[in-house]
Amino acid sequence: MYIPYGRQYIDDDDINAVVEVLKSDYLTTGPKVVEFENMVKEYVGAKYAVAVSNGTAALHVACLAAGIGEGDEVITTPITFVASANCILYCGATPIFADINPNTYNIDPEDVRRKITNKTKAIIAVHFTGQPCELDELRHIAKEYNLLIIEDAAHALGADYKGEMIGNISDLTTFSFHPVKHITTGEGGMITTNDKELYNRLVLYRSHGITRNQSLMSSYDGPWYYEQLELGFNYRVTDIQCALGISQMKKLEQFVARRREIANRYNDEFSNIKNIIIPKQLDGCNNSWHLYVIQIINENRREVVESLLAQNIGVNVHYIPVYKQPYYQNNGYKNTVCSNAEEVYSNFISLPIYPNLSDEEQNYVINKVKKLCM
Repeated sequence: MYIPYGRQYIDDDDINAVVEVLKSDYLTTGPKVVEFENMVKEYVGAKYAVAVSNGTAALHVACLAAGIGEGDEVITTPITFVASANCILYCGATPIFADINPNTYNIDPEDVRRKITNKTKAIIAVHFTGQPCELDELRHIAKEYNLLIIEDAAHALGADYKGEMIGNISDLTTFSFHPVKHITTGEGGMITTNDKELYNRLVLYRSHGITRNQSLMSSYDGPWYYEQLELGFNYRVTDIQCALGISQMKKLEQFVARRREIANRYNDEFSNIKNIIIPKQLDGCNNSWHLYVIQIINENRREVVESLLAQNIGVNVHYIPVYKQPYYQNNGYKNTVCSNAEEVYSNFISLPIYPNLSDEEQNYVINKVKKLCM
């Protein structure tokens, strides 16, 4: 028995949905893409949604649509996957790392304010583990300094902030459908927005910067005609992927409910263990629990991780502060320090959490962690 930290849930309905597309006339961009986009936008309450090839592509086209470019600075968190910062570099801009709130592990609005300069264009706020960021504070700062907010919600499909679904709040919100996320399309991503102009730019950048919309063309030579208006990318998603996504969306509420059950059980079991710090929740918000992360105190974290791995528990560590990566260290970030981020990283362990984690498997994880940390 091996228990990974996360894994997909695929059933016969998912398989049949994909087979149906494989037997149809459309394999790549077709009607299933639009259907999937409509399902996601209706679920989160947004006006527009654009499906793309993966979560990193979603971040990249969101930055492009936001007009981020050479000479701009974008503030983000170091406790995230590297894509949340790399997307800024792809646009020729500079990532600026603000420290995290040591209680929520999300970007600290007050440190965001301290990092703002006359070059700051946007904030990329990452909902780490599925816990919503302090969006009221971030929106107040963004309004004060005329900044855009891009929410990286790769972890947060199904989460809500004070009654508003994540995906319907900021200028742009990106999602990932990698197999360990809440739903999967194999690989895939989505951007939601309520701004029509941003939506049009997203659609353009997704497909080579090419349009067939006559109202946007400089001329029109016939029904075959198209024009490239921007330097876009091939970030299109397939009908095969979106058929899987549609089937998975029908189970999303069930998936999120099970993740919350698992997280609540962990919280109950570990809340009185002196060497374990359990995650704290932001008032008025509902975490969708992509990850369940604890801090191990007064123990050798590496020894704990290695012992759990040896017992077939696939724990992980999320994340190494981005600026500590060799690429960033070699490109101007050697003096960057976010003390809260570095402190929690040194203690973090991600425990298994996914919809088909059984009670027996969770009991096994809990017992092994307790033996190592009591």
